[in-house]
Amino acid sequence: MSHFAKEPPHVHGSAPKIGILLVNLGSPEAPTPAAVRRYLREFLSDPYVVEIPRPVWWLILNLFVLTTRPKASAGRYAQVWTREGSPLTVHTEKQATMLRGYLGERLKQPHVVDYAMRYGRPSIREKLESLKAQGCDRILLLPLYPQYSASTTATAFNAAFEAVGRMRNAPALRTVKHFHDHEGYIGAAAQAIQDDWVRNGRGDHLVLSFHGVPRRTLDLGDPYHCECLKTGRLIAERIGLKPGFYTIAFQSRFGRTEWLKPYTAEVIRGLAKKKTGRVDVACPGFVSDCLETLEEIAIEAKAEFLKAGGRELHYIPCLNERDDWLHALTDIVLKNLLGWNSGTTPESLKASRDRALQLGARR
Repeated sequence: MSHFAKEPPHVHGSAPKIGILLVNLGSPEAPTPAAVRRYLREFLSDPYVVEIPRPVWWLILNLFVLTTRPKASAGRYAQVWTREGSPLTVHTEKQATMLRGYLGERLKQPHVVDYAMRYGRPSIREKLESLKAQGCDRILLLPLYPQYSASTTATAFNAAFEAVGRMRNAPALRTVKHFHDHEGYIGAAAQAIQDDWVRNGRGDHLVLSFHGVPRRTLDLGDPYHCECLKTGRLIAERIGLKPGFYTIAFQSRFGRTEWLKPYTAEVIRGLAKKKTGRVDVACPGFVSDCLETLEEIAIEAKAEFLKAGGRELHYIPCLNERDDWLHALTDIVLKNLLGWNSGTTPESLKASRDRALQLGARR
């Protein structure tokens, strides 16, 4: 059996296209224990996500995690599921659709915009194959993680490289590593907070909560922690916040090992015990609302805050389909496409096809 996947039909003289593939983490297909178990099995089996010796982790995953966690996680997903489906999938699909329109106004080169998920569907492999079948000979892979981490960005790259490695006629592949300090992204994130304050008033303290990773990854050279701190600082500077008014924290801790600190849950409980009247929480590490923002912060953290004696915890939504964010995303794409203008014209394409036919090409 050949190592390579079957090639799509090729037509001489067809216009080459640029593919832009947005990538996000993924989601179960439904808020049910069975669907969540399938999703968690794929997600937590990734060695980029869990850096524990494989035999040891296999036992933990299959004997403990996958026998207990799916039911509880399904209940959490059910609290945020919409009629359209998973919030993360819904927002990512809408962002891809809107980006298609924004690029259509500014990118004259023939192009295709799509999205994929690292875990679940649509997969990176099937979307790369689809882009190639549509005539894309150059593809830009853009993970929707502002801050780079091996457990998010790098594993998306790896999945793409593996998929392209099975293509006999592989397209050129570019990757966007991060955009944690991109002017447009920082501006949109800061403006989203300010817009929310105009609508709902301003709290007494702002928590900028990022997804956590094990502390040892920082020691091993992962830049995620530093990039989160820079993002938080730039957003605070853009808004004009004084250091004592905001805190950068990390959520979603899993297991008993030490993760990046301070932990969001501990920060929120501490603010409640200090009798802070209202705490606002924004999550600039996520560009789309998802389980970690809508359930973990807006529901779970809020309940913890009130239980600890706090008066009000207010969650500020992610960027989602904000116009300023989509403009920033368009700028990020265009910057990373520099030099990929093929310069082809209908006349040059016809000439290319005629030459190929003269040399014996079948089509």
